[in-house]
Amino acid sequence: MRLPARLLCRQVLSLLLALPLATAGAAVSGARAWAEPALSGEAAYGDWTADAPGVTRRITPADLPPPYATRSVANGARLIGRPEGALPQAPPGFKVEAFAAGLAAPRLLRAAPDGEIFLAEMEQGAILVLRDNGPGKPATVTTYAEGLDEPFGLAFYPPGSDPWYLYVGTIGAVLRFAYRKGEVAARGAPETVVPRLPQGGHRTRDIVFAPDGRKLLVSVGSASNDQEGGSDETGRADILEFNPDGSAMRRFAGGIRNPVGLAIHPATGDLWTAVNERDGLGDDLPPDYVTRVRDGGFYGWPWYYIGDHRDPRHRGEHPELAGAIAVPDVLIQPHSAPLQLAVYTGRQFPAEYRGDIFVALHGSWNRSRRTGYKVVRVMLRDGEPTGAYQDFLTGFVTADGDVWGRPVGVAVAADGSLLVAEDANGMVWRISYVAGR
Repeated sequence: MRLPARLLCRQVLSLLLALPLATAGAAVSGARAWAEPALSGEAAYGDWTADAPGVTRRITPADLPPPYATRSVANGARLIGRPEGALPQAPPGFKVEAFAAGLAAPRLLRAAPDGEIFLAEMEQGAILVLRDNGPGKPATVTTYAEGLDEPFGLAFYPPGSDPWYLYVGTIGAVLRFAYRKGEVAARGAPETVVPRLPQGGHRTRDIVFAPDGRKLLVSVGSASNDQEGGSDETGRADILEFNPDGSAMRRFAGGIRNPVGLAIHPATGDLWTAVNERDGLGDDLPPDYVTRVRDGGFYGWPWYYIGDHRDPRHRGEHPELAGAIAVPDVLIQPHSAPLQLAVYTGRQFPAEYRGDIFVALHGSWNRSRRTGYKVVRVMLRDGEPTGAYQDFLTGFVTADGDVWGRPVGVAVAADGSLLVAEDANGMVWRISYVAGR
């Protein structure tokens, strides 16, 4: 069978780029010890120069500075190619190797029940399947579907081991493809389930199903930073709920500026989201966050942030909301841009990782002291967040402050390793635990 040119080029790139990287990544990463106390207060804000596997931070609402304590800046990263020999840094006992390369700005990763890894290429309008060929070998990359309108969210329905459909959240609609385990190419055109979602502004539309499969949840970010210029925010800065057939829409939770990633915690059934908060209030305001989302919860945007902290650009507006605003569970360094999150459900990592949440931080542009560009571990205890998070995968920023990797997606592979997509160089990395083997 003759491969399409686009697919053939991608597979050639994957072979050329991934094979040497997998060999280079075979050594176990060295990193600082895990016994350090959590950074708190002003020290928890920091910047990328303090990042390293094992560094733990805890930011609380009491730590927030006043608005405009520093000026707001535009400080986008200079993206460069991966320096020769450079590898992301993971904790002691972990191995980092290339899983796939030559991708076109990958975004969200999601594991199918049979272990196949599905990946959304938003800019390309495509969904790919990455087939695991084992440690040290590049994944086989095939195109599942093309010609979609900025696909991002992926969810298999019904939840469980034998789904019938693959649902896809695009910028303006939710679609679904007929699906059976093992399929790596769509059998036909998708069916439209939700025909209209708000377009423009923040573009990512993640989707998850409730554990019982009775409800579909869809994230829709705001159209603006802080509701400037009378922007139409109808149905935005919300997590919306639908029946699986797209009917009975309602707002599940609101006031969430940009809830990029969604995940259901399998042990508790809680809905979690990773949120990009607003810009323009200074380097250290407001924190981004990762939180459980309660049905009917309101998180303050645009009038308040992190509880009853009032945005000065909306002084005097909606005083009745004070005291009724949900406080997020885990506050992240401001402007880190958390994207996808994944609950660690595998058995390969040490037991203390099970049930914790990995989050991809894409990196800052609105901060003079650069933050993000890493994967962090949100630490839970018996399903309850501790408020702390820990650097897990770092090293994407050079000593000069240039950036060669921006994490965008995370997923747990069938063997229990963690897969991390980054869009600066179009790669997916595999992080495996090898200590004691």
